[in-house]
Amino acid sequence: MPPLSSNLKKLSKIPMKPVSSWGRLSHELHNAIPLNDRNRVADLIQHNDSLGFGLAHGMGRSYGDVALNPNGTLWLTTGLNHLIDFDVHSGLLRCEAGVLLRDIQRLFIPKGWTLPVTPGSQMVTVGGAIANDVHGKNHHLMGTFGGHIQSLKLVRTDGMEIECGPTHNPEWFAATLGGLGLTGFIVEAVIQLRPISGPWLDTETIPYSNLSEFFELADSSEADWEHTVSWIDCMSNKGQGIFMRANPNKELKDVPKMKAEKKMPFMPPISLVNSLTLRPFNFAYYNLQKYKAGSSIAHYEPFFYPLDKLLEWNRMYGPKGFFQYQSVIPRNVGQDATQAMLREIERSGEGSFLAVLKTFGNKESLGMLSFPEPGVTLALDFPNHESRTHKLLARLDAIVKEAKGRIYAAKDARMPRELFEAGYPKLNEFLKYRDAGISSSLSRRLLGS
Repeated sequence: MPPLSSNLKKLSKIPMKPVSSWGRLSHELHNAIPLNDRNRVADLIQHNDSLGFGLAHGMGRSYGDVALNPNGTLWLTTGLNHLIDFDVHSGLLRCEAGVLLRDIQRLFIPKGWTLPVTPGSQMVTVGGAIANDVHGKNHHLMGTFGGHIQSLKLVRTDGMEIECGPTHNPEWFAATLGGLGLTGFIVEAVIQLRPISGPWLDTETIPYSNLSEFFELADSSEADWEHTVSWIDCMSNKGQGIFMRANPNKELKDVPKMKAEKKMPFMPPISLVNSLTLRPFNFAYYNLQKYKAGSSIAHYEPFFYPLDKLLEWNRMYGPKGFFQYQSVIPRNVGQDATQAMLREIERSGEGSFLAVLKTFGNKESLGMLSFPEPGVTLALDFPNHESRTHKLLARLDAIVKEAKGRIYAAKDARMPRELFEAGYPKLNEFLKYRDAGISSSLSRRLLGS
């Protein structure tokens, strides 16, 4: 199958320059090496001390430092953008790791197939989705992205190539799935797509007044609704918010012409998300969505990926960027811990507009370091106010640790090492599969190398 040349922008020569993560900027230099031939990956990534340790880097949409490697080498993967094979009967897609989820969706949904799981942005590579074992709004039904990978090809910096999957070299598969890119370079993967009628969703929007109402809605929706998610007003410790749920529409099949994305035109000198704007912004959003509550039909893109329509939206946080903080708390203490976090946020004077609350189902993740587990997950974006923000995040850490929860490493930029070790009990087993020639800012911070 030919490359998606109409959808994918190939990289040519990228000089040594600063590389950004989505939440904050890294001003250290990276030696960036574009890769575009899967047959030459082993030769190009073999460890060379003169270049420093390497790391695969896709779209750079992680919010923290999982895809950053200051003063080392980045292997840029978006040139590995070929679809290799597709079985029209079984829905098995074999593709290179640099293919974007967006391009798979836009190509295959009109043909009656879709990715079973996608995260909150479709501007993510297949390799990045595997390395972080991403989840979506349908975890209670479909689990994580990695649960639909049939096999993958991994190349190590010593030249060894490993084919692995749930039933073939399963220990390598479990280490690589959610393994933060540290077990080797993911070259290609076989993904099981699922049938779908078309690009439309039947949706319902329901306001809720407190956390008890949220959990009642989440629990009652799991049996009949595939996708569930909510926005929560974290400036109100009552826990009011907007609950959204959706199912695939089985009748509408036409594919609309997509509107062009808009772009945040400039970076303001200070964050536009601040103490003066947050309360009125959250108040207005809650009441507008409350007014619009009810049933409707929506295209999958704005429902699944609302922020993808505003390019470089992270600029609104100003030159200091922001921290994303996403935790998962076991269900038996989920409501109390979430309420405690909301109280800390209100007390701090800090706040988040992009606050998402949802539940994870009982689908067990295969990856040793996969983030989802049964419980409730809260994702928050905080403008970087330096010591003020760090103090708040430390208080949230204490709540998560006491509740025996964990932090999402794919979005993290400052988690303490002891919290990482406590939250991921399979860490020592994972370390057996580390590639000695691969390192990242995150691995040096949380693993020591």
